[in-house]
Amino acid sequence: MGSSVSYAAVPPPAAGVPLPAGGVAPPSDAKESEKKEEPTDWLNLPCPVPYEEIQREALMSLKPELFEGMRFDFTKGLNQKFSLSHSVFMGSIEVPSQSAETIKVPTAHYEFGANFLDPKLMLFGRILTDGRLNARVKCDLTDNLTLKINAQLQNEPHFSQGTFNFDYKGKDFRSQFQMGNSAFYGVNYIQSVTPHLALGSEAFWLGHQRKSGIGFAARYNTDKMVAAGQIASTGIVALSYVQKVSEKVSLASDFLYNHMTRDATTSFGYDYILRQCRLRGKFDSNGVVAAYLEERLNMGVNFILSAEIDHKKKDYKFGFGMTIGE
Repeated sequence: MGSSVSYAAVPPPAAGVPLPAGGVAPPSDAKESEKKEEPTDWLNLPCPVPYEEIQREALMSLKPELFEGMRFDFTKGLNQKFSLSHSVFMGSIEVPSQSAETIKVPTAHYEFGANFLDPKLMLFGRILTDGRLNARVKCDLTDNLTLKINAQLQNEPHFSQGTFNFDYKGKDFRSQFQMGNSAFYGVNYIQSVTPHLALGSEAFWLGHQRKSGIGFAARYNTDKMVAAGQIASTGIVALSYVQKVSEKVSLASDFLYNHMTRDATTSFGYDYILRQCRLRGKFDSNGVVAAYLEERLNMGVNFILSAEIDHKKKDYKFGFGMTIGE
């Protein structure tokens, strides 16, 4: 008997759709359609990040808040908008010295803080036992214009300082103007030129030093990586790259070159987020190795470990602490 082919497994065609020759429907083009990217809407490009945050992903991995000694932070929310904070630190600080070895002096201080959080107004204040006062203000004047104020008051004359920053956010660009009490003026502008690429520039003037400069920056980001670079007329070149291996793991690297001093430094780091902890670390071309661990013990209770080893300077730092409150 001749061979026979059964079409029992082939579903019948939909009503109104003619069956092609041979009686078998063609393969689906669903996979090919998924590969086709949507056309770029050049009139609705995303708003870029602020100029000073171009390399923020790399800084999160490569520059954690390392410390030496013991730190305890407690934050108590009084209501949905107002909270108080207490911070105690006991450790050591480095003193400038002509010798190759690092000289440290023991220190301890207590810090009291008050925070006010509102959708359009945020106020942060900190006062230390040595008389230093730090204050920050962020106020949304309009939907597109934001005012930022940073102030630091000290007992020593001519050491207090303050800055004012106006941030205007457009549909696909940002522009900032900054001025300080030390005769500092700066303006920057950054714009998205494609859905993934943003270009920016800045200009600044230091009145006391009679110096001015300009800088340029570029940032390219996708769902898997972020690459950024900055160059300034002062001779500084900064490059960074972050690879998002997964939702929990990121690898980062950066390169910093100072043309005036002929110094170049390269760093490599990682950022590993687990269910109960976050681990960040780095090592650089100067032989410095550092790690920073945040372990979540309970709701609103975190344990912190900090370590940094500098074999070249024979400087070894270790710190531990705890934070309570969200």
